[in-house]
Amino acid sequence: IALARRFVEEGRLGEIRHVRAQYLQDWIVDPQFPLVWRLQKDKAGSGALGDIGAHIIDTAQFIVGRSLTGVSALTETFIKERPLAEESAGLAAEGGSEMGEVTVDDAALFIGRFEGGALGSFEATRFATGRKNALRIEVNGSAGSLAFDFEAMNELWFYQADEGDAGFRRILVTEPDHPYAGAWWPPGHGLGYEHTFVHETKDFLEAIAAGTDPTPSFEDGLRVQRVLAAVEESAAAGSGWISV
Repeated sequence: IALARRFVEEGRLGEIRHVRAQYLQDWIVDPQFPLVWRLQKDKAGSGALGDIGAHIIDTAQFIVGRSLTGVSALTETFIKERPLAEESAGLAAEGGSEMGEVTVDDAALFIGRFEGGALGSFEATRFATGRKNALRIEVNGSAGSLAFDFEAMNELWFYQADEGDAGFRRILVTEPDHPYAGAWWPPGHGLGYEHTFVHETKDFLEAIAAGTDPTPSFEDGLRVQRVLAAVEESAAAGSGWISV
């Protein structure tokens, strides 16, 4: 993700025109999965939108360096009732015989426009059967494109229009000059999910030591929350266009 942002900042994609982002999971496809706290609005706030949709909004705005200015959205709850949880520990629970109402979205889809005019499309769902944790993003510009899938988190796919060869090429992001990779293993030795939290801690501590503002900031988080609120408002209003 950091390398993708670097490519955009260096102008290697040219004028940004399209951003496509998905976060696809399938952990509640089974209608007998119990009514855990993630499926209750008074506890979770929202469903797939706030849980995983927030991540693709944040990722997209981070990579292109621009904020969404307006959205039009749809949300859907596919399974309206689920067995009440009798015993629960986090998201692991056993369902009983009584049923309860699901009060959050199972899936959220929206289109949007970024500062500068680029178009965005976003999909967050817990009902993509077979997909476990597929956070995917593709950015298309006038001079090139890039694509990333979190299920192959050490790879960035990149296309440069002026190179003449058709199609994307795979970059294995484990070289010493790649963001964060130089602090770990030799080239080709992949990093995992847990390393991302180490990088967060590193950035935070370095900001304290240098007396600078850490990133992401509270303002970054607020920008994401404003988009989430606009998406919910649009979906409730029949997909009307809502400014962020």
